[in-house]
Amino acid sequence: MLNESVRYLDGTLYVDNVPAADITAQTGTPTYIYSKTRVLHNFHALREAFAALNPHIHYSAKANANLALLRTLIDAGAGIDAVSAGEIVRALAAGCTPDNIVFAGVGKTPEELHYAIEQNVGWFNVENVDECRLLSEIAESEGKTARVALRYNPDVQANTHPSIATGHKGAKFGLNRDDLLYVLENRASYPHIALEGFHVHVGSQLGDTSATVAGVNAALAIMREYPQLQTLNIGGGFPARYTNDDLPDYSAFAHALQPLLNGYDVIIEPGRSIVADAGILLARVLYVKEQGGVTLYIIDGSMTELMRPALYGAHHAIVPVSEPTSTTPVTVVGPVCETTDVLGRDVPLPSMQHGDLLAILDAGAYGMVMANTYNQRPRPAEVMVDGEAWQVVRQRETIADLMRAELENA
Repeated sequence: MLNESVRYLDGTLYVDNVPAADITAQTGTPTYIYSKTRVLHNFHALREAFAALNPHIHYSAKANANLALLRTLIDAGAGIDAVSAGEIVRALAAGCTPDNIVFAGVGKTPEELHYAIEQNVGWFNVENVDECRLLSEIAESEGKTARVALRYNPDVQANTHPSIATGHKGAKFGLNRDDLLYVLENRASYPHIALEGFHVHVGSQLGDTSATVAGVNAALAIMREYPQLQTLNIGGGFPARYTNDDLPDYSAFAHALQPLLNGYDVIIEPGRSIVADAGILLARVLYVKEQGGVTLYIIDGSMTELMRPALYGAHHAIVPVSEPTSTTPVTVVGPVCETTDVLGRDVPLPSMQHGDLLAILDAGAYGMVMANTYNQRPRPAEVMVDGEAWQVVRQRETIADLMRAELENA
């Protein structure tokens, strides 16, 4: 959706104070464009909403791991939530101190755990009984102790898309109650991990606060029996507003959770809600086709740049860079050789032709990080806008980039 940073001004789509078309005139398309102003606006809004709890905010790098974006949030006071060694490397490269990194993930490899221990990462969110043993052994080999929060799966069904619900018993994430209690009762078996808290995250893009409250209450009921557990990591899940649906904002979550969390150290791991509406994907119309009673706009952006619509039917508003006076419903598709390469159906757009520009909105989260090179399509450029200035923060890939690893070994 349009907002204070991505808006029409005098009939032209702007990102902050820069016309979007001016950027793509130099970068080409498709191109991701991010508003630094909007990223910081969202981060400060979250911090203000939860101010009474004075939480540690760790931005979830999996939502968008561009170094410039990470650096922006780290400079603003955020830590990083990483789910791979690669994300830890990026966090450190962007200036995050190791103690301000949380290492999460359901399937951390021994090599990743070794690396994280060597780097003195601040927290490990542990999701498996065997992970406790392995982490303790690795920490012992390095002469260190790892600080751990056990990720609890509270068997709560969140009000969200099934593909992004994580707190129900059928999900791969977290420890069930029996395994959680087993670890707590046998903590002497893991002498080189310090069990200091719980992590509970029930899903992404939450439609209400009830599942988070239920998950937190379930975690606290156990934590009260173990006084050494003073930190509760409540994950994220705060929704981005892709449509006009009535969704809870940061204040709604803070109002619901604050009475429960007073007296505890609180960690929050937002991702999507910080960056989704700060990013757009600019693409260009290649062809217009009438087929089967449907008008098709075939564009140079596709499921390789933005996978969410093909992956689980996600909705993204699509608008022209010139504000329309009249529209008709069309289907916007990409050039990839897959029937699922559809960016939007029944999209209200004006009559367009070859060369016209479209903006796919709310593409700052789970866009570029999920981009791929299927059909040997190089990944797009990324741009950061800062007021009236902008810069390319990731160069567009080339065909030569895609072939380099094979040619070097031929």
